[in-house]
Amino acid sequence: MASEPAFAIWITGLPASGKSTITAALKKLLPDAEVLESDALRRVLGEGYTEAERDTFYQRMVWIGTLLIKHGVPVIFDATANLRRYRDAARRQIPRFFEVFVDVPLEVCMARDPKGIYRDATANVPGVQAPYEPPEKPDLIIDGLHDSPAEAARRVLALLSLE
Repeated sequence: MASEPAFAIWITGLPASGKSTITAALKKLLPDAEVLESDALRRVLGEGYTEAERDTFYQRMVWIGTLLIKHGVPVIFDATANLRRYRDAARRQIPRFFEVFVDVPLEVCMARDPKGIYRDATANVPGVQAPYEPPEKPDLIIDGLHDSPAEAARRVLALLSLE
């Protein structure tokens, strides 16, 4: 992959679907990739969760990713990006872009809830208080109930080599 242009993988799904766990497994297989994780970036960029704040946040996140890719650094976006337009904007700007959907029912995500966001009535959580628009044509669908993180990461790696 070194001779090919850098790429971006956007791992999307509801909160608590397993995106970060899959990203961690994928990072082990792609050590040169940079992970842009939404919670970490929010601590730096200071954006909140209203629709306008999300618009600004995802514009900035995509800009950072595009800049890294321009300099040859592969990027893994670990972010819900609850509206398709956020991910579609990245697809338009990044030539080698792959969207991976971690499919897990809302009820399972709510039961997992490692960060307690579903229990927080003011959290504006995608799938509950805010909409979540799953990808219409993802490059890969991961079954978040049955695929192990390691298997999911291997499937993403296979996707990269098949293009």
